[in-house]
Amino acid sequence: MKALAASRIFDGSDWHEGMCVLLHDDRVIGIERVDALPAYTSVEHLPDDMMLVPGFVDLQVNGGGGVMFNDAPSPDTLRIIADAHMRLGTTSILPTLISSDQPMREAALEAAHRAIEDGVAGIAGLHLEGPFFAMARRGIHPAAAIAVPERADIEMLTKAFPGPMVITLAPEIVSAAHVKALVAAGRFVFAGHSDASFEQANAGFDAGVMGSTHLFNAMSPVQSRAPGLVGAAMLRGVAGIIVDLLHVHPASVALAFRAMGPERLFLVSDAMATAGSDCTSFELAGTMIRLENDRLTDAAGTLAGAHLSMAEAVRRAVAGVGIPLSDAVRMATRTPADAVGLFDRGRITPGSRTDFVALDADLAVCGVWRGGERCA
Repeated sequence: MKALAASRIFDGSDWHEGMCVLLHDDRVIGIERVDALPAYTSVEHLPDDMMLVPGFVDLQVNGGGGVMFNDAPSPDTLRIIADAHMRLGTTSILPTLISSDQPMREAALEAAHRAIEDGVAGIAGLHLEGPFFAMARRGIHPAAAIAVPERADIEMLTKAFPGPMVITLAPEIVSAAHVKALVAAGRFVFAGHSDASFEQANAGFDAGVMGSTHLFNAMSPVQSRAPGLVGAAMLRGVAGIIVDLLHVHPASVALAFRAMGPERLFLVSDAMATAGSDCTSFELAGTMIRLENDRLTDAAGTLAGAHLSMAEAVRRAVAGVGIPLSDAVRMATRTPADAVGLFDRGRITPGSRTDFVALDADLAVCGVWRGGERCA
């Protein structure tokens, strides 16, 4: 039996002062007082200035460690990406495929399926971002890949899969019948890259859309008499948001937080190849993307994902937006995990996975545990 003792422990909802996490292999037994532990317990004490929180859960990770999932959809690519984000404090990711053709989507499905079944650490599921988008809101996604789904697409996306699968689509492009088929197969359908009217967005939610991808970005905005997808998203379902303070103004983040709270709004990195690496440029579908002043853009200045980790998103949510620490950490752990049914992650409670991050007073990552073993 092992235990990790810390001056502060966040269990996904509440703080515990001067306690320890009791663990056995890859599962949490509970949070206990040190003096109540069994005599044979091996206790590791963290420095007094460190807090212990659940490992971060990121539902939108395009790349990391110098590679993109779109570069070569394979278990080896996923291992590189997951390991890069693990070093940054993220212990569970949904690798995300940016809009592509059908053969690449099939390869991504197979790669993620194999990675999960082979136990590639950190790979919790899959996120297919596109290609069923509104052309006007495609952002950096290649125009040649944008499509309207056909029956064969839906059949491919509803085949058995061993983990949560998020599918981001434009509700005005994909029929209600197709959305319902995806939901019936257990897929988590999110709205994004959409020019939907408020009415079209609500029809999507009625059909089974349960969330929105990178709130505010690449979607129809709120206007006085046309609330758009942003308005519908803040009223219904959950939503991911990129808090690098480049994609979304701090005031807009604060507005969404007040409207949705930490139970519905969660952080995503939308990370690209540069995360966890020293690379400063990469290609996406033949387009060169460059990193400058923390911004990833193409030659026209279009934002292309983010150079961001979940730990940095938490820091910016707290320092740049004014979100309370407990809420910001929840938005990076329990809320995204719950959104896709990963109820044994993003928390430190009996039966949950022994995935933890140690943060110092400045919210810098000082240690990472995955499956009960320290790995960074």
